[in-house]
Amino acid sequence: YNIYSSNNNTQEAPTRLNNSSVIYYDNTTGYLVYPELANNTQQQQQQQQEPMPAVIMIHEWLGLNEHIKNQADILAKEGYVVLAVDLYGGEVAADSNRAMELTSSVRNNSASAIDNLQSAVNYVKSLEMVDGSRIASLGWCFGGDWSLQLALNSSENPLAAIVIYYGRPVTDTASLSGIDWPILGIFGDQDQAISVESVKQFTSALNASGITNEIYLYEGVGHAFANPSGDSYAPKETADAWQKTIGFLRTYL
Repeated sequence: YNIYSSNNNTQEAPTRLNNSSVIYYDNTTGYLVYPELANNTQQQQQQQQEPMPAVIMIHEWLGLNEHIKNQADILAKEGYVVLAVDLYGGEVAADSNRAMELTSSVRNNSASAIDNLQSAVNYVKSLEMVDGSRIASLGWCFGGDWSLQLALNSSENPLAAIVIYYGRPVTDTASLSGIDWPILGIFGDQDQAISVESVKQFTSALNASGITNEIYLYEGVGHAFANPSGDSYAPKETADAWQKTIGFLRTYL
């Protein structure tokens, strides 16, 4: 998935990653990955000792599959501790029918999903390598829905930023009023699931609530345009959206 990679800056030392499966909520296992610089110079060792920002990554409707883990690796190489969560209890959907069943099950038990995500935030906060004041959430599609829902339920445990890739917008200003951190939204104007009008209403509601936001509506692309395995995949727009994502995270984390 090289299309997702940001510009490859020449470094004296290549970035290598530490990754592991971790239990962060009840018996739920997530994928934790973070950067470790090889051939450390003294300056790099000192930099490594400084706490890093973290990102809670939320999977699409198929579940915590290899594609999402690969995305976590790519983001970790940018200097983030990434915890890719699992809202499906270890299952990865084999087809769209099962994916739909799983998404419905999670939405019908939203309190458990929020507990799961809040536990993920608390887990990364507990890590010595993480700066607990610099935690963001990021999700695609189904995960975009829950990235926003986590934000709406984090007033007592605030995040630093959230990223939503074509997740369902919330347009009620009262609901959004508890968010006090920036939002990046990535959408396509040919999305049959999320209308252009709802994206515009979302933007208006964010502005009315005084929430810093960057909302991008890509022309000519549909839902899930950033997924290489899908029929709607749009490489050029995906690469641009990823650059915007990295820039946003660097600005606010």
